[in-house]
Amino acid sequence: MGEEGEAVAEGNGGLIVESGERNSTWPAMRFDVSPYRTHHFSKQFRTSRNPNNFLKGLKWSPDGSCFLSSSEDNTLSLFYLPQDGEESNSNGVTIPEEDSYGASLLVNEGESVYDFCWYPYMSVSDPLTCVFATTTRDHPIHLWDSSSGELRCTYRAYDAMDEITAAFSVGFNPHGNKIFAGYNSSIRVFDLHRPGRDFGQYSTLQKNKEGQAGILSTLAFSPTNSGMLAVGSYGQTSGIYREDNMELLYVLHGQEGGVTHVQFSKDGNYLYTGGRKDPYILCWDMRKSVEIVYKLYRATENTNQRVFFDIEPCGRHLGTGGQDGLVHMYDLQTGNWVSGYQAASDTVNAFSFHPYLPMAATSSGHRRFTIPDDDDEDKNHVQLKADENCVSLWSFYLTPEESTSDEHNNGLGANSHHQNITGEDKNV
Repeated sequence: MGEEGEAVAEGNGGLIVESGERNSTWPAMRFDVSPYRTHHFSKQFRTSRNPNNFLKGLKWSPDGSCFLSSSEDNTLSLFYLPQDGEESNSNGVTIPEEDSYGASLLVNEGESVYDFCWYPYMSVSDPLTCVFATTTRDHPIHLWDSSSGELRCTYRAYDAMDEITAAFSVGFNPHGNKIFAGYNSSIRVFDLHRPGRDFGQYSTLQKNKEGQAGILSTLAFSPTNSGMLAVGSYGQTSGIYREDNMELLYVLHGQEGGVTHVQFSKDGNYLYTGGRKDPYILCWDMRKSVEIVYKLYRATENTNQRVFFDIEPCGRHLGTGGQDGLVHMYDLQTGNWVSGYQAASDTVNAFSFHPYLPMAATSSGHRRFTIPDDDDEDKNHVQLKADENCVSLWSFYLTPEESTSDEHNNGLGANSHHQNITGEDKNV
């Protein structure tokens, strides 16, 4: 569908934005006990065409009905959560030879997928809202229909030579009416209802060379509608901007590698950043962003791979994977390690909490290299275990007590004592 294709049905006023916040009571999950695996997927990601195919990340839909995964073969796979949800296999399952079930939808992109995101008000009960955006190498931003797999429309950016340039990161603003995309030293903003080549462009590098330079690889909006946007750069910086006019508020320095993931705390007062070849997730206080509050360790010091972390809906705990195949849980009020469990035998590159249920999803995999051997063709094929290059769903045990309102709303307490992973004072 070309630029004339409509992203939304204009006669209905566009994508429907719900008024007010969802009223939900999140279950209090136990993190001192390892969760149990309820579903597992691996074989469908391994094809004869590309036996070395591996997962690159996954994200739950905002309504929690399904999740979307991205893999090295330029394919996005959509899996719906079964009717019984987390109750399936309540005693846990061993790693099976066969997948729990197949993907409901496959979207094949022409080139490597850089980033993807869900429309923030997506609801499976309203097909008009069931869309997600992707950005791929040498292609414009695509808006896909998650119900049919059809391309709704494209959003195209052009460089100085009037050639299409691809975004490296993409995200919807909290109101769901604009698409923000990160490029090389610039942000472009598209109106969701006006597909095509109309956009606003904002340079992140000022004339005095201050600001953010390099590839803008990740972005995130504050969940409290404060109008703040965080942008991570391969230049090892994270920038905080105003959403309405892209005014640069401040730049955070401290990541050892290029920033690959940024995420705000649930109350919007803290920002968490992670980078490639950097073993620490850094916590920044948005009210006094001159120093790091604490660092959270993960095994990512030897990989350029993007490793996604996530914060539970209550805002109290953060989960992250790493090269060791472990998922680590941290208490965000103290910065202390809480627990960890083995999720895969290779790199866990994404961990994502379900938005409403006591569940999480993990994806794993990394690129493997073989040495060609003319004498033994079997050595040229990658031999994978069942818990490598895979997706797993996990259910957490629940606590008998209800969490306090501070835990549900703030993550970090205003007067909490912060420690880094070594147990030393918070000054790092």
